[in-house]
Amino acid sequence: MSFNTKDNSKLLVLGIESSCDETAASVVRGCREVLSNVIYSQIDLHTIYGGVVPEIASRGHIEKINQVVKSALDEAKVSLKDIDAIAVTYGPGLVGALLVGVAHAKALGWAAGIPVVGVNHIEGHICANYIDNISLEPPFMCLVASGGHSHLVNVEDYGKYEIIARTRDDAAGEAFDKVARAIGLGYPGGPKIDREARNGNPDAISFPRANVRENEYDFSFSGLKSAVLNYLNACNMKGESFDVADVAASFQSAAIDILVGHSMQAAADRGVKKFAIAGGVASNSALRQALENECEKREIEFMKPSPVYCTDNAAMIGVAGSYEYNLGYRSDLTLNAVPNLSIGKREGVSKKS
Repeated sequence: MSFNTKDNSKLLVLGIESSCDETAASVVRGCREVLSNVIYSQIDLHTIYGGVVPEIASRGHIEKINQVVKSALDEAKVSLKDIDAIAVTYGPGLVGALLVGVAHAKALGWAAGIPVVGVNHIEGHICANYIDNISLEPPFMCLVASGGHSHLVNVEDYGKYEIIARTRDDAAGEAFDKVARAIGLGYPGGPKIDREARNGNPDAISFPRANVRENEYDFSFSGLKSAVLNYLNACNMKGESFDVADVAASFQSAAIDILVGHSMQAAADRGVKKFAIAGGVASNSALRQALENECEKREIEFMKPSPVYCTDNAAMIGVAGSYEYNLGYRSDLTLNAVPNLSIGKREGVSKKS
């Protein structure tokens, strides 16, 4: 399905994101042009706990969402009366955090008479690719790798997704965070391992690359995480030291081999010509380079969002919401948070007649 760019060139969508520990708002024009992208991060609040504390995250969203939305409108040089639709993440994510964004979007929409569109957070990550890759059109395959999700998705059309593979246990980002904590790097683990691994030897320690019998494309990171923990425990029991950079590099190499290997196998089997990446782990420099190299070998066009659009942000929600709005989807005041929302599922979102 294609959209008339000229007809949509003036469409203004306010995006709101609060699925985890970032309070974000953005204004998107014409489906792909980001006029503002304001993000308030709670990393400092959660670092001392070694991870996100849901109750603290929810309170943080309540405290900041008004000023973040106002800042997004001010930065875009528009007012609420200029907005055509409000797009808001309603799942998946932390239920308390999601509720703050959903309630705020519904209140704004009701008060200003603006239609609200509920957006799937993972689909938002996929749609982040449209921002930096203006010519990108479906179909394409996308690897979504984040702290809570690891999916291979076939993007058949705007708003139409087929899940090809998923993680059977830990998500890639979750494994990065747990390993980072174990080797003393702290939270957030992904970027810290990325930096530390540059000083280490990726072949120093042999960690396993898991395969899933039932679906060769599915991911599994629990065994890899356990192997790293077992290695560290063995070192401690023997009174031996370990090189943090070598552990980080060896773990990262194994995780990337799993993600890239399964992705390229699926792409080859399905004759994919365009491949994209999305999610927080998609900002990992080694993963981006490895996928780019493998796609080049196979003559597959490779696309990646800028790092700022890989982490949780509202620009991607505004883009995804723009296409949902164009497809005719709307949400009423019954829209609720759906913490386990699946890709391609619309709960509390219906097509206008």
